[in-house]
Amino acid sequence: MNRLNRYIPATAWLKEYTRGDMQTDMMASIIVTIMLIPQSLAYAMLAGLPPAVGLYASILPLIAYALFGSSRTLAVGPVAVVSMMTGTAALQFAAPNTAEYLSVVILLAAVSGLFLLLLGLFKLGFLANLLSHPVISGFISASAILIALGQVKHILGVKASGHNLIEMLESMWHNLADTNLTTLVIGVGAIISLHLLRKYFKGILMALGLSSHQAQLASKAGPVLVVVISTLIVAMMKLDQTGVKVVGEVPSGFPPLALPNMDFNLIMDLLPAAILISIVGFVESVSVAQSFAAKRRQSIDPNQELVGLGAANLSSAFSGGFPVTGGFSRSVVSFDAGAKTPMTGVFTALLILLTLSFLTGAFYYLPKAVLAATIVVAVVQLIDVKGFLEVWRYSKQDASALIATFTVVLLAGVEAGIITGVSLSLLLFLWHASHPHIAVVGRVAGTEHFRNVERFQVETNKEVLTVRIDESLFFANARVLEDKITQLVAQNKEVKDVVLMCTAVNMIDASALESLEMICERLHSTGIHLHLSEVKGPVMDRLKGSTLISHLSGNIYLTQNQAFEDLCRSKG
Repeated sequence: MNRLNRYIPATAWLKEYTRGDMQTDMMASIIVTIMLIPQSLAYAMLAGLPPAVGLYASILPLIAYALFGSSRTLAVGPVAVVSMMTGTAALQFAAPNTAEYLSVVILLAAVSGLFLLLLGLFKLGFLANLLSHPVISGFISASAILIALGQVKHILGVKASGHNLIEMLESMWHNLADTNLTTLVIGVGAIISLHLLRKYFKGILMALGLSSHQAQLASKAGPVLVVVISTLIVAMMKLDQTGVKVVGEVPSGFPPLALPNMDFNLIMDLLPAAILISIVGFVESVSVAQSFAAKRRQSIDPNQELVGLGAANLSSAFSGGFPVTGGFSRSVVSFDAGAKTPMTGVFTALLILLTLSFLTGAFYYLPKAVLAATIVVAVVQLIDVKGFLEVWRYSKQDASALIATFTVVLLAGVEAGIITGVSLSLLLFLWHASHPHIAVVGRVAGTEHFRNVERFQVETNKEVLTVRIDESLFFANARVLEDKITQLVAQNKEVKDVVLMCTAVNMIDASALESLEMICERLHSTGIHLHLSEVKGPVMDRLKGSTLISHLSGNIYLTQNQAFEDLCRSKG
């Protein structure tokens, strides 16, 4: 049973599921559904797909994640950044809103799902750590700008295209004269309304007598209110006949279940985009899941999250959807609504299925400008100026990775931006690792603590040189340690013993081991003994199988204080 719980986490919480949990989850699912329906329609449009596909991607994926995901609060479905990446990738192979385009997107969801599933099964979730926080911040902020700019064409009612900032601006500028004033009024009105509702709707509801919690939840229905009012206005005034683009007919009924077209050549072409979509989606999802799990003193398993998201994306592909992941705003609503278990997702999926079966006619006159406004208002919140300023103040190197990612995403596209950010982060890491902090240390008087001689008043012995390296030893920094010790010994002619303090050394690779043997040999040839202190157990276990121990000219001490006292005593 434990193994079953591990692979299908739903079996664990279902055993404890109560009637009270069901009532709470059902109420939460109603609130999440109200928010999810306009989001799903909007994000499908963002991905270059018919609106109905957004609803398809919000049914089976929710059920699959409920079975295989480890978070009890995460709400899965279409999200802005992944939708944009999906559209960017698919545009290289087909024109939007065509059967070929939909086929590419479905295959992209399948490849992404398989990749996530493989990462989870082989417990490779750590690979997502290659995307550092500054890189993610720069990527999301730039993507938010591109997403918002990409929706301006729907608010203006013009045709425009482009994959980066310059192309989009040029395309819209050339078509600006074709702006539909009615569409512009609807779009701008929707943006203003959504902003005001986001800012003041909760206060208005509280003034009407609702509690703070009730008003908080009810305020999430603000976008639905804008959607309903704008749809009624367009329908009653026949504005679709004046050039206002509307959603039109949305097919009703259950999503079409079918296997994706497994074209091997196309799979290989889509693989880079699928990998990037998978990793970005996983990083966003797992960070949201961890934050909410901590609030309820629960835990998540990142590798199981990979399996859950992989199953969700495969389910989306089999039901005619596009790539999905865990969404922050949707999860916040679910959490605030009191969702107890992933059954909230199952109930939400059923409600969306009912909507597809009986309410699709209500979407006919929904203006695309309003969906675009919904996206703009949502993604503007993702532009993190405050976060950039904090990173800049703390670390100029990390800020450079953020700026590079941000700039390349804007000017060259999403994939190039992520690759640039990851590459720069790895280069910065290697630079830091290859320039370790190495300090000469001495004993703080009256204690057994050893500190940097340049920062503290410490006790030293002119014949004993203690060097502390604050980094694991490996090929990138081993030569630096060699050069530093050679330099220090040359500057201190009276040194008879060198102690390498290994407090921060968690690993010594083969290159570093060779360097230590070289240091030992060089020192020994000048009559100086090399000693080691505070070597960690796992590192010592590795060293025992090497020739360094037998060739070491000095001793290995348990503590630095023990080494200092022993060597000072031997000097008389």
